[in-house]
Amino acid sequence: MNTSKEMLKIAYDALDEKKAAEISVIDIAEVSSLADYYVITNGENSSHVQALVENVQEKMYKAGYACRSLEGYKAANWVLMDYGDIVVNVFSREDRRWFDLERIWRDGKFLTAENIREIEKEEN
Repeated sequence: MNTSKEMLKIAYDALDEKKAAEISVIDIAEVSSLADYYVITNGENSSHVQALVENVQEKMYKAGYACRSLEGYKAANWVLMDYGDIVVNVFSREDRRWFDLERIWRDGKFLTAENIREIEKEEN
């Protein structure tokens, strides 16, 4: 399996496991050299945001992927986790609406939960 797809699957499952709200996944490989995938979600409060981030970090670490950069964890309004091929953004609900990254990355291809599950089938 392609590394970026494997990382995406791990991060998505880690967020879903901790009940992240409205997980958006955008394939930006064709529109940016920044990363292959941009993941955007939010937590219900700062503790939930931090729990989401910690779960992603733990699952990615166990799979052998190191976070290149982690920004905003302490404030927990917008936490950015850079894994190179994927970037995970975990917001507070209010900050997610304010920054509206989905609008900024609208030229990318939005993936559905079904698309993510297809990645799982590819590895089997």
